[in-house]
Amino acid sequence: MSIKPVSGPHVVAVRSVDSIMRKVIYALLPATAWGIFIFGWPALYLCAVTIFSAVLFEAVCLKLKGVAAAPYLRDGSAILTGLLVVMTLPPWAPWWIGVVGAAIAIILGKQVYGGLGQNVFNPAMLARVALLISFPIEMTTWVNVKPILLGPGIMESLSITFSGLSDLDGVTGATTLGAVKTGFSVHQTLPGLLHDYSAILAFIGWERGSLGETSTLLILLGGLWLIRDGIIKWQIPASLLLSIALLSSLFHLIDSQHYLGPWVHLNSGAVMLVAFFIATDYVTSPNTPVGQVIFGAGCGALIFIIRSWGGYPEGTGFAILLMNAVTPLIDHYIRPRIYGRYRNGKPIDVS
Repeated sequence: MSIKPVSGPHVVAVRSVDSIMRKVIYALLPATAWGIFIFGWPALYLCAVTIFSAVLFEAVCLKLKGVAAAPYLRDGSAILTGLLVVMTLPPWAPWWIGVVGAAIAIILGKQVYGGLGQNVFNPAMLARVALLISFPIEMTTWVNVKPILLGPGIMESLSITFSGLSDLDGVTGATTLGAVKTGFSVHQTLPGLLHDYSAILAFIGWERGSLGETSTLLILLGGLWLIRDGIIKWQIPASLLLSIALLSSLFHLIDSQHYLGPWVHLNSGAVMLVAFFIATDYVTSPNTPVGQVIFGAGCGALIFIIRSWGGYPEGTGFAILLMNAVTPLIDHYIRPRIYGRYRNGKPIDVS
């Protein structure tokens, strides 16, 4: 007896959007908590303001669209976007930087395209690059490590975040990448520029930077947990990190006086955050494994190129946005083979 199917086969999703967002947030929490610990109360205030602003802008946009906001807010995507934005900001940045960054990410990076799943560019990186170009001083003022128990108190920290400090010279300095870029501009070489650099402290996260630039260890562990749990695939992080490691190793071998080695590249800036939490964005990265390898390798190559010869010390934001723009082209030429068809889309001749 033959049974006629009443409908076509369907793929059953094993995870909901809110469960995916929740797990990514969980994976970021250790690195976020560490950043708040080493930079103190101002980092916590900025984190709260940015995430609250992201949720608020999401609610306003949904209201203007005439849809119920509550179901969309519960999926956690706005919270995750706000968290990713604040992880790219200087921890003692003024409150309005977090608000503007959240507005750019939610309104321009997400809602103008139609909402979740329809954006072309990663919202957090769009906000990061826009803020860096628009407010270069606020976005490149990095504070020294000030643990929460030894740094400014609760009330003084409120003044730092919401009123600003009149003099930050005594508590600020350059990041590793920034110091190297500045040193090269006055014809210094790497041995002198890196005399205070500690590979172990950089790996742990005891250095200047944003919340997402400090602890390579905690961000790496969070990313590996997402891979183990099947939330993200390994292709993009592996190809991105390998691309940077190979290029930096080659050029460092050619000229160790002017090109950073792979360890410094991988432990400086937002490389780890981008590799596991930004570049792996479902919406703005390719669909196929081969396409994801190409995408990750392209991101890594662009990061190395911008860092080595560009005008900015850090190139992660620009690299991600450029490769986001290339994603449709990658998906156009690298397609998965559909069951019953050749890779070019033509049906298989079974006669």
